[in-house]
Amino acid sequence: MIVLEGRKYMRGTFFGIGVGPGDPELLTVKAIKAIEQVDVLIAPKTEKKEGSVALEIARPYLKEHIEIVYQVFPMVKDFADSTDAWEANKEEILVLLNAGKNVAFLTLGDPMFFSTYIYVFRLLEHEDIDIVTIPGVPAFAAIGSRIGRPIVEGNDVLAIIPATAPKERLEEIMKVASSAVIMKVYRNYPEIVDLLHRNNMTEQAVLVSRAGLDDERIIENLEEHADEKLNYLSTILTRRS
Repeated sequence: MIVLEGRKYMRGTFFGIGVGPGDPELLTVKAIKAIEQVDVLIAPKTEKKEGSVALEIARPYLKEHIEIVYQVFPMVKDFADSTDAWEANKEEILVLLNAGKNVAFLTLGDPMFFSTYIYVFRLLEHEDIDIVTIPGVPAFAAIGSRIGRPIVEGNDVLAIIPATAPKERLEEIMKVASSAVIMKVYRNYPEIVDLLHRNNMTEQAVLVSRAGLDDERIIENLEEHADEKLNYLSTILTRRS
């Protein structure tokens, strides 16, 4: 509760909502209920693109007069080195919460898994506000079901690897993993295919780009497509042959 000009106001609640990888029907019941009830939706977008993929996934559940606020979150390697835009977004969210509005931040996949929401959460968790984080289906889980591929079974060791990690680290992990999920495969796709080949993980590899969206793409022979340009939302499932 806050007091302004002698009047008492209740602060709103901040929701972090995972909307899954693309299919609106993969949103949880809890996520849908929250989206239907909040006053404001924060739709994250990058500097280079118009619109928000997360917002479009959630659109079937938006009430008629919901307030939508687009916030630009720069893609940076080190969050600590570039906080100005993040701080400005944080202040905008706090203004809405202080006005008594319930605010939801939409994010692809799961909020606590390779998500922009994590940085927003860290900025807000020390403020005097209520935060509710609602999990979502991560892309690799949806892909496994979509293509009929068990992600990990028995005593297999699963590695979840960001393709943006240093090459030495990628190879180190691939050498010991029985199965792997490789995320963010877009900038160094040929290098990743080469690493998979050297670690006997190419034959069982499947790449899915923009899973659950209208332009979803499935690539089964990675080496034949190693020179292609991929979307940021590209994931590889593989296991050692």
